[in-house]
Order: sequence, then C-alpha cells, then structure tokens
Amino acid sequence: MTAPAPRTSRAERTRSAILETAEALFAERGFEATRLEDVAERVGIRRASIVYYFKDKRELYEAVLHDLFSELLAGVQAALEAPGPLLERADQAIVAWVETIARRPSLPRLLLREVLDARGTAPVLRAHTEPFFELVRRVLARSAGDSLVAEIDAAHVTSAIAGASLFQLTALPALVPELGGDPLAPERLAQHREQLLRLAHRLLRAPRRAERK
Repeated sequence: MTAPAPRTSRAERTRSAILETAEALFAERGFEATRLEDVAERVGIRRASIVYYFKDKRELYEAVLHDLFSELLAGVQAALEAPGPLLERADQAIVAWVETIARRPSLPRLLLREVLDARGTAPVLRAHTEPFFELVRRVLARSAGDSLVAEIDAAHVTSAIAGASLFQLTALPALVPELGGDPLAPERLAQHREQLLRLAHRLLRAPRRAERK
C-alpha cells in the first residue's frame, strides 16, 4: 500500500496562505503599495500573525521571490540538464517556463514590476536571476561541441525570449484590445508557448551577421 501523504500543520498552512496572498498582492500593487494589513485581511488573520512568520514586509517579499524563482529554476534546470540535443532541451526549458506561469500566474506581472520599480543595479532581482544565467553558462560549457553554441549569444537570446514573453503576457493585451480575453487562460498560454518556441528556433538557428565595417 502507498504510504499516506504527510499532513501539514496549521502553521505550515498559514505560512503558505500568507505567501500565496502576498504574491498576488505584490504582483497586483507592487511592493511599496502593498501593506501587511492588506495581506492579513485577505488571509483572514491579524497583522501580528504575519510578523510571527516574517519579521517585516521586506522579508515577506524576499520569501515570495525565493519561492517563485526556486520553482521556476527547478523546472528550467531539469529541462536544460536532461540528455539530448541542445535545441530540444531549450524547447523543454521554454515549456517549463510557460507551465510555471500557468501554475503561478503572478509571475509575469511580479517580474515586470520588479524590473520597473528597481533602482540602480537591482540587487533584489539579480540575487534571484543570477542562478539562471549561471545555469545557462554551465549548460553551454558542457555543450561546447554543439554547433549552436558557437553561433549564439546566450544572454541576448535568453533576454529576447523572456522579454518577448513578458511583453506579450502583460503589456500587449492592453496595447492591442482586439486580442481580447485573458492572456493567462489555458488556450492562450498554449498559443503563447508555440509562439515562443518558434521565436527560439529562429533566434537559435539564425546565422550571425557579419559585423559592419
């Protein structure tokens, strides 16, 4: 017989509810406009109860980012470090990105807000995104024999794909009303995934242009 799943404690459930609610509010309002009182009210607890788990709003925000980016990194890492040709692994990494968005719809807006609200070198965001760049560098180093590696600039290709995704999921629906509907609806995300895959294939397979003199 399969062993029953371990039961979560009330404290664990409360902490999870706080993180889930804070994630939605930070994505909706941004860090500055979100108050602990708002999080507590939506969860159905007192503000003091949040401080039991997180000493202040900054610690709660960091916990939200850590939880979100850890889940995303796990999916992308599993895809990129799997066996097989690099292009196929890149495809699976894009699939992991879209699947994470389907589970965590706050991700695009929260990431975009952090980029727009950041000041200077954006240390908060960099601490959570650097593992992704390190992963790409490590994968490319191990795939040195792949013909794609010599032709691509990993940072620019990755940024182009991620930037296109964020723009399509956040800004584009407001700029092009005829698109209509919820960009995070399952059918729209499926279309978005296919668009990203086509974009990635074009970027990865496009020959590098000779530099102008």
